[in-house]
Amino acid sequence: MKIEVKRGPKCFSIEGACVDIDWLILGMIQNNTYIITDGLGTIVIDPSDDADRIIDALGERNLDAIFCTHHHSDHVGALKELKQKTGALVYASEIDAKVIENQPNTPGPIKAESCGVDVKLKDKDVFSVGAMKWRVIATPGHTPGGICFLLNSEDGKYIERASVLASGDTLFCGTIGRTDFEGGSDAQMRASLKRLSQLPDDTLVLPGHNSLTTIKDEQRRVFAYFC
Repeated sequence: MKIEVKRGPKCFSIEGACVDIDWLILGMIQNNTYIITDGLGTIVIDPSDDADRIIDALGERNLDAIFCTHHHSDHVGALKELKQKTGALVYASEIDAKVIENQPNTPGPIKAESCGVDVKLKDKDVFSVGAMKWRVIATPGHTPGGICFLLNSEDGKYIERASVLASGDTLFCGTIGRTDFEGGSDAQMRASLKRLSQLPDDTLVLPGHNSLTTIKDEQRRVFAYFC
């Protein structure tokens, strides 16, 4: 099914995926934050900034879970406040959770407060929020504990529509995440991309920055070069 993005009064909505997705662009470097629901459970992926705007976009929906693809402050800048105001459980990799729970006081304009992680994940973990069954794919390279979250179409609300991959800063539209930060690794990034390249072509990719894409589109733009 064709993916369509529509502008709403509070955020963009993404149609054609196996679940309902709202998309906000937040913060000084325009991070993507996603609200995903199947009607039984609701999650936020990478609460980058402005917890009140995220809560406003949630509307009447109760927030059950917050997914963190990695620990960088531009992806978790609103994490602590959002958790405090909603009571949602925080999910992150067991590796990057160590940083999320003990954020360094580094110089720079983008800050993140330390926040407890309720569910610490590892590669190939499977867990449910609502009726959504999410799978964890470990994708180190940008950070040591970077992970992607995969929802196959048969585990979503609309089984005939596209599967969903929240790729954080591993895979973007036409490019990949940087590996020159502390803990980054070019070799690990290439291995992570190889794993993602094996997902079904029609998988909708929700990256941490920039435009949406699909696995099929990145076969020729990214995977052919880096894998």
